[in-house]
Amino acid sequence: MANSKELKVSAIENGTVIDHIPSENLFKVITILGLDKISTQITFGANLDSKKQGRKAIIKVSEVFFQDHEINKISLVAPHARLNVIKNFEVVEKSDVTIPDTIVGIVKCFNPKCVTNNEAVTTHFSVINKKEVALRCHYCEKITTQEELRFEAS
Repeated sequence: MANSKELKVSAIENGTVIDHIPSENLFKVITILGLDKISTQITFGANLDSKKQGRKAIIKVSEVFFQDHEINKISLVAPHARLNVIKNFEVVEKSDVTIPDTIVGIVKCFNPKCVTNNEAVTTHFSVINKKEVALRCHYCEKITTQEELRFEAS
């Protein structure tokens, strides 16, 4: 082997790898999924070389398998992310996250006067732009962009 040095991250036996996260959104993904509060092993890296993105981030979470509502959260801040489900050290499932056509109860409306911010009403958005991530509130019709996203408490 040539004089190259490489640091290897240990494989996980069971869990999920979230790959192709924009580096600048790594900690958003960790926060919205509550990964900062779990007790299983988490490994993450940022500003890693990526042929597709130039730079990317990755998260490995041991013993955690995400539900649809959690995958929808990922899709809003990392719309090109890929999930790899690991069982017995093998990738058993690969899937790209996709932004659904509607978002219910995950995100708060950007409009402070919206009924959803002032009464016990579940938020409901139509996704009007999946590339740039823009959501139209069902109640007040205001547009919430990716930069303005605030997530409901889990």
